[in-house]
Amino acid sequence: MVPGIDSIGKFLILLGCVLAFVGGLLLLWGKIPLLGRLPGDIVIHQRGWSLYFPLATCILISILLTLLFSLLGRR
Repeated sequence: MVPGIDSIGKFLILLGCVLAFVGGLLLLWGKIPLLGRLPGDIVIHQRGWSLYFPLATCILISILLTLLFSLLGRR
């Protein structure tokens, strides 16, 4: 067997699991209450256009992912 091919295989399996998890989150995204409508999310409606920037939601997701990765990174 080619040296290093095992690590590529493990990486592809991990990548597939991560993609499946993200896909599941996207399917459930609309069913999570208040996510995307938190106080601090910026919504501007003008004639003919609107701007939506989920600032508070981005900060919340960033904090949760930081905690998750810091806990998973400790060995």
